[in-house]
Amino acid sequence: MSYEFFIGLRYTRAKRRNHFISFISLISVVGIALGMTVLITVLSVMNGFQREIRTRILGVASHVQVSGADGRLADWRRVAEQAARDEQVVATAPYVTAQGLLTYGSAVRGAFVRGILPDREERVAEFGRHMKSGRLENLKSGEFGIALGIELARALGVTLGDKLVLVAPQGQVTPAGIIPRLKQFTVIGVFGVDHYEYDSGLALIHIEDAQKLFRFGDAVSGVRLKLNDLFQSTAVARSLARSLGPDIYVSDWTLQHANFFRAVQIEKRMMFIVVILIIAVAAFNIVSSLVMVVTDKQSDIAILRTLGAAPASITKIFMIQGTLIGIIGTLLGLAGGIALALNVETVVPFIEGLFGIKFLAKDVYYISELPSELQTPDVVITAVVSFVLSLLATIYPSYRAAKINPAEALRYE
Repeated sequence: MSYEFFIGLRYTRAKRRNHFISFISLISVVGIALGMTVLITVLSVMNGFQREIRTRILGVASHVQVSGADGRLADWRRVAEQAARDEQVVATAPYVTAQGLLTYGSAVRGAFVRGILPDREERVAEFGRHMKSGRLENLKSGEFGIALGIELARALGVTLGDKLVLVAPQGQVTPAGIIPRLKQFTVIGVFGVDHYEYDSGLALIHIEDAQKLFRFGDAVSGVRLKLNDLFQSTAVARSLARSLGPDIYVSDWTLQHANFFRAVQIEKRMMFIVVILIIAVAAFNIVSSLVMVVTDKQSDIAILRTLGAAPASITKIFMIQGTLIGIIGTLLGLAGGIALALNVETVVPFIEGLFGIKFLAKDVYYISELPSELQTPDVVITAVVSFVLSLLATIYPSYRAAKINPAEALRYE
């Protein structure tokens, strides 16, 4: 062990005459530990939110969507077969989409109507798993059944077996003018995917019924694809766009739902910056602590200098002392942050029950429980940033200690 490390370690452990200096050092350690604990927990919660949003949206949305340039795709079977050749594509499903009005009694609601093949749609999306009542398989060609999002069904006031009217925008031209096309449908199911956009505005019917109602003939709106790795969607979309030709439009989930994920990512970055500033404040408490230690130890520094210690050695002594404070705070912060991040889903309900409050009410927030996903890169980056800030905070006091003149320091001793 070098004498610089020995002296720095001794200064760190020593009971100082000035208790205020020890208090400042303790505050520095606690501040760094709390800052790291908060940062790791916040990043884990943001990761959890991102995972939950991605899971809920992509549970019913397609990873990649192929459609015709004019909104219609005539030879969809060829397109689906060609898309399925990509090693990332695990399932394909055609669809017809259009807007319409749903009426039941005096209730009227607008909706996005999607025509599907139930057996193929189930391989791409998870509507069957989210059915609150009824079965998706009950959508059969020619029977004009319809499955509604739970909020849409509640707004219309319908339940299983009720008959409602779908008003299609493609009207019929008559001598009296354009008359909207009307068709009666029977409610065969209600689904809830915990996403307001789908639960309040999506209606599913059989694809052949949709083709008849919206006058698509044998064409469809497009083909939905499910991938083995959803994060390869952009690369797959680009590859398909090149191979399918200029008359085919290909988009992926990162474009269709970009706002959700961009918002979460921006919030995560801003929270990282804010909490890093908290750690910086705690780290730079080390500056005031070491400055006071240098002032208190001027005579010791002078004696070391007269014994032959180089200015660089004096710098090392105080850098070691400040770095040890930073390391202790970082290790405590890592332990606290990891422990809290792994137990957020237990700690939060305990606090809610203890104080009788609800942080995320179900009727207000999209996600009513705090999710958490601890990721190793977040932990490593947090620890490195905390340590670097602590190291930077030792530079000025250590430099000041190295510049002390031994004769001046010992004049009044």
